[in-house]
Amino acid sequence: MKAIVMEKVKDLKYVDVDMPTPKDDEVLMQIMAVGVCGSDIPRLLVYGSHVLPIIPGHEFAGKIIEVGKDVEGWKPGDKASAAPLLPCNECEWCKQGIYSLCEGYMYYGSRNDGAYAQYLCVKAANLLRIDADTPYDWGATLDPAANAIHAFLRGNGTGDDICCVYGLGAIGLFAIQYAKVLGCEKIIAVDVNDDKLAVAKECGATFTVNSLKEDPVKAIWDYTEGRGATFTCDMSGFPSAQEQAILSTGKMGRVVFLGISHKGLELSAEAVDNIERYQLSINGSWNSFSNPFPGFEWTEAARLMNEKKFNPELLISHKLLLEELPEVFKKIDARDKSFVYNKIMFYPNGKEEVK
Repeated sequence: MKAIVMEKVKDLKYVDVDMPTPKDDEVLMQIMAVGVCGSDIPRLLVYGSHVLPIIPGHEFAGKIIEVGKDVEGWKPGDKASAAPLLPCNECEWCKQGIYSLCEGYMYYGSRNDGAYAQYLCVKAANLLRIDADTPYDWGATLDPAANAIHAFLRGNGTGDDICCVYGLGAIGLFAIQYAKVLGCEKIIAVDVNDDKLAVAKECGATFTVNSLKEDPVKAIWDYTEGRGATFTCDMSGFPSAQEQAILSTGKMGRVVFLGISHKGLELSAEAVDNIERYQLSINGSWNSFSNPFPGFEWTEAARLMNEKKFNPELLISHKLLLEELPEVFKKIDARDKSFVYNKIMFYPNGKEEVK
C-alpha cells in the first residue's frame, strides 16, 4: 500500500509499505479520509514524533475490510471513524475512567503508525459508527468535534450560557456549532481572520470580533450589556487571547484553556483581580476521552454528525490526494501567505468514494 512515512522532522515521503494484518481484536480499515490536526504541524515540522520512522495521521474514517476473530458488532463494509488513543488500562487515571490523563498510552499517528496511509489496523474498541449517508470526510472530523465537546464538559457549558470562543480552528468552530446545538442564545466568536469569522457566523455565532481591528474585551462587554460571557474557551493558545478570555468573562463565569501555547502566561493585575473578585473558574482541557471509553465526547460527536447537526463541510478548506501531502507541509512550513487553510483533508484511496 501507499503511505506517508516520516523518517525525521520535515522528511515526509509518499512510499510503498507493507499492508498491515489485523490482530484478533482489530479491524483492517481502508482509510477513505484523513485530516490534518493542528498538532500534526509541529509534530511533523518542529518536534518530531515519539517514535521514528512513523506513519502519522490520527483524524480518520474509512471502510472496514476485515475483522479479527474476537471482534463483535462490526463487519466488512461498515463505515467507521476511530478515537486515536490506546489507553494502558492500568494506571490510576485509566482505573478512574479519565483516559485523557492516561500515563502509559499509545496513539495512532504519534506513538503507533497512523492513517496517512491507504490501510490501517484499528482496535475494535476505538471504533465509532458512521451512518451510510454521513460522508467519510465528516467522520474524519470526529476528533476535533470531540475535543470541543470535552471543553464544554470541563467548563460545565450549557445552553443557558453566553458562550465565547477565542480561536477559530476546527475545534473552535465545532465549539460554536455545539453551543448552537445546546441552545445558547448569544454565541461570540473571536479571531484575527475575517474569513474564519464569516465561517463562524455560518456555524452559529451571533456576534463576531476581529481582535486585530478592535478590543475584543470591550466589544464583548458591550454586546452582553455589561454582563460579560459566562462560559469562555480559548482554543488559540496565544497568551494575549488567554488573558482576553479571562477579561471577557463575567461574575461566576468559567474559562477553559484548550489551545496549546508552549508559552508562559503573565497575567495583568486586572485579570488577576477578575479571577478573584468575579470568582472565575479556570479549567484546562486536554484530549477528549472519558468513561465508558472512548467517552461521551466521541459518541455525542458521532451522533450529532450522523444527525447532521454538526456540519464539517463548513470547516474543510482543502480536499487533496495523499500524494500531495509532502508539498502541502512544505507550504505550511514556509508560511506561504497564498496558502490559507482551515481543515485540510486527504483521501488516500482517491476521491471517488468519499461519500
